Amino acid sequence: MTESMEELYSGAKKELERILAFWSEKMTDKINGGFYGQIDAFDQLHPNAEKGGVLNARILWTYSAAYNQTKNTTYLDIAKYACQYIQSHFVDKNYGGIYWSVDATGTPSNTRKQIYGQGFMIYALSEYYIATKEKNVLELAIALFELIEKYSFDPEFGGYIEAFTREWQLETDLRLSNKDENEKKTMNTHLHVIESYGALYRVWKNERLKHQIIHILENFKQHIYDSTTQHLILFFDEKWHSHHQIISYGHDIEAGWLLQEAAEIIEDKDWIASTKKMAIELTNAASEALDQDGGLWYEKEGANWVYQKHWWPQAEAVVGYFNAFQITGENDYLIKSLNSWRFITSKMIDSKNGEWFWGINQDDSIMTEEDKAGFWKCPYHNGRACLEIIKRINT
Repeated sequence: MTESMEELYSGAKKELERILAFWSEKMTDKINGGFYGQIDAFDQLHPNAEKGGVLNARILWTYSAAYNQTKNTTYLDIAKYACQYIQSHFVDKNYGGIYWSVDATGTPSNTRKQIYGQGFMIYALSEYYIATKEKNVLELAIALFELIEKYSFDPEFGGYIEAFTREWQLETDLRLSNKDENEKKTMNTHLHVIESYGALYRVWKNERLKHQIIHILENFKQHIYDSTTQHLILFFDEKWHSHHQIISYGHDIEAGWLLQEAAEIIEDKDWIASTKKMAIELTNAASEALDQDGGLWYEKEGANWVYQKHWWPQAEAVVGYFNAFQITGENDYLIKSLNSWRFITSKMIDSKNGEWFWGINQDDSIMTEEDKAGFWKCPYHNGRACLEIIKRINT
């Protein structure tokens, strides 16, 4: 193991333990069950905040994956606790699917069926099934897959529609958040549907599922990946027309290794070769946002940059650059991965209170308007980055 790899490996192992300790010690709701919905940037707990389905799915995935890698039974206990809460409070017993959010007491507060959220729950349940082999958990993951295929899949133009009501009628406001465009199809949802379908295929070797994974890979190649700019296009109408010029650098570099992972899971040699090429191109294109301190700027729309460094693109950069190093053997990518990690340790990690800050501004000040933990700030990107680096260096 080289010195660079040793620094990445030891740093990732230590930080994974700190991240998991933060969530188990500070975010476990011992009054109402499950996990609290928010700790703000000043480390103040908001016990009455709503609890997001994506947040809970990502917690379940992270502790399940941590157990599957480390065999630390403490992580398995927390995963079981998370899964029980999800099954009791997030599953719609009448119409099927997963609620977008519940209130602090576990009562459904937003019952819409966002496909992004359904996908993340498949992702989490599939990882949890590896740990426990609980048949009902696999059955729930498969049921969610069937619902996505029944209601969201577009048989005419391909791909997946974004959002539905509780009763599975098409929503008028399709957005994941108010920061997004109100379009019927998005890169982000397709990326995390293929991620979830890949996780499910690991434990359920179904040919229709495999066919749909290939279908999404084709969506990326034909519509979402711009071979001219080598960036991803983010928002589309149902016919795959886009009118937006937003570049999300974190998604570029994340998609590179996730699409490759999906191709490897289904063991398709042609798609593995194709996605490895795409991974390098996306990683190189994302590097235009790489600052000299190793941090990755957030995004750009036209000529207008968002000069912020959010936590999750930094985590994805560590993995994405390491993946590019593994593909090519070029040491420059390993150096970029290490520099991204050093940026994280010096600027992103809250060494006093735990977890990572949401991000920093151009002047290196902390983004205090955003949460330390909450609806979108989960142990997924940073926890997964640590798990990926440990796994990749170990094998």
